[in-house]
Amino acid sequence: MADQLHDEPFAVEVTSSEVAFDGAVWDIRRESFRYGDADVVREFVDHTGAVAVLALDDEDRVLLIQQYRHPIRERDWELPAGLLDIAGEDPAIAARRELAEEADLEAAELHLLTDFYTTPGGSNESIRIYLARGLRPTADAFARSEEEADIRIEWIPLEDAVAGVLGGRFHNSILMLGVLSASAAKASGWSTLRRV
Repeated sequence: MADQLHDEPFAVEVTSSEVAFDGAVWDIRRESFRYGDADVVREFVDHTGAVAVLALDDEDRVLLIQQYRHPIRERDWELPAGLLDIAGEDPAIAARRELAEEADLEAAELHLLTDFYTTPGGSNESIRIYLARGLRPTADAFARSEEEADIRIEWIPLEDAVAGVLGGRFHNSILMLGVLSASAAKASGWSTLRRV
């Protein structure tokens, strides 16, 4: 029974849709729609979507990056990640680009670990997390600026990353979901990985 449950698309009549706030990175959209007998108005972050990469080396160590995130005023630990801000770009290509830009790495293998909506009540942001293996350095190092200028890189065993998540030391949702998904996938003999 449980394997038959899945999220389902559901169409509603959208009666109006407008940009309520035109932001530098993403917008706030206001939409009116009919739901049953009710007229409903919702405002939400209209997001481009994003990708993230859990890079796992031959010793089952996970690549973590630390960078400053202004809204939370912290340098949090994360996975390499970035926006799908190039129109029509394949998410797998974007994932490879982010791995190169943030960690100066290329991957021989890329598999889909999981994808999720960050906050479906307030944003249409969708994030796809890939597992990258067969890692090697890029030919050239990338020049980084702004919050990425002082990225710190650490490699830690997957089990230690899981312990960090469960112990409350890591709070980044993408890192948390990626690490726990990778751990579950590894425990299943990687049978849960999806093709790119």
